[in-house]
Amino acid sequence: MGRPDGIIINGKGGKGDGKDEPMFSMTPGKTYRYRFCNAGMKDSINVRIQGHTMKLVEMEGSHVVQNMYDSLDIHLGQCVSVLVTADKDPKDYLLVASTRFTKEPHTATSIIRYTNGNGPASPELPKAPIGWAWSLNQFRSFRWNLTASAARPNPQGSYHYGQINITRTIKLVNTAGTVDGKLRYAINGVSHVNPTTPIKLAEYYGVEDKIFKYDLMKDEYEPPVGKAEEKITLAPNVVKVTYRNFVEIIFENHEKSVQSFHLAGYSFFTVAIEPGKWTPEKRKNYNLLDAVSRNTIQVYPNSWAAIMTTLDNAGLWNLRSNSVERQYLGQQLYFSALSPKRDLKDEYNMPDNDVLCGIIKDMPLPKPYSV
Repeated sequence: MGRPDGIIINGKGGKGDGKDEPMFSMTPGKTYRYRFCNAGMKDSINVRIQGHTMKLVEMEGSHVVQNMYDSLDIHLGQCVSVLVTADKDPKDYLLVASTRFTKEPHTATSIIRYTNGNGPASPELPKAPIGWAWSLNQFRSFRWNLTASAARPNPQGSYHYGQINITRTIKLVNTAGTVDGKLRYAINGVSHVNPTTPIKLAEYYGVEDKIFKYDLMKDEYEPPVGKAEEKITLAPNVVKVTYRNFVEIIFENHEKSVQSFHLAGYSFFTVAIEPGKWTPEKRKNYNLLDAVSRNTIQVYPNSWAAIMTTLDNAGLWNLRSNSVERQYLGQQLYFSALSPKRDLKDEYNMPDNDVLCGIIKDMPLPKPYSV
């Protein structure tokens, strides 16, 4: 739910007037699972239900400690599941979603109707929290459920990520500037553009040196201070990473708006978010026991966020801003995790009928991966 000029719930834009609102039904005494996803283009949202609390049970595929919440902030690209029990007076209640951190909040509502209910919902909507400090404190309350089962026949907590040695630290700073009079967004001074030959095809055919350069973006970056304008490079932003290495990625946000990032192909542990600038000494504040494993992370204004992950999925994986305009105007990059053995156990071959373009269009198929 969510878009820059309003909010959509189940395909309908509610206005809070009850005339064109989607509706859900609950039977008294029963418990229901609601899953909220912020599939918007720009804004964070807050969701709440009149007179009801929500038990958080899942975040982006992870079982979490089942704390109770009156409302939940959901940032761009994030999904959560909650349990709601129909234990109030049988009548109508409003599910409310509103934008956060915007000058004028946009609000949508949905009717939750108790079966055999005997009255309309109150027109007084529960208020959203104010400020991002509240949202940061809520983030800190989210915990991985260490005893819940995982994909393998072991509890989630059997994976002790906090005991793995960090092999590489990458600090990413989101910035903005102009190139030839046009707005561009960048990560560490590089604004991504797609080459005419797709990056993965260029790697598979062994002609990447003719299409792009690895590691134009450095692991450490400091934007210019004061009024100095940042130099932004327009190029494919491809970072070569060592397969199966355990990395620490720091997102540093020097802007006044909340940012949100997604890493395709991996889940990561969201070990910390704090105000200010990151330094190695900040590691002492990391949650190395029960940080939630997920695939999106928000970064508050003038703050930093730290994640940890094992790059054990061979291939080319996109890390991008969840803001559509920022992503479109260059605030994204690709991690290239190449299998050193070209082994089918690590990565599949490109399909023989794949559509070819660019400089590889008429080239013969390369030697396939083997077991």
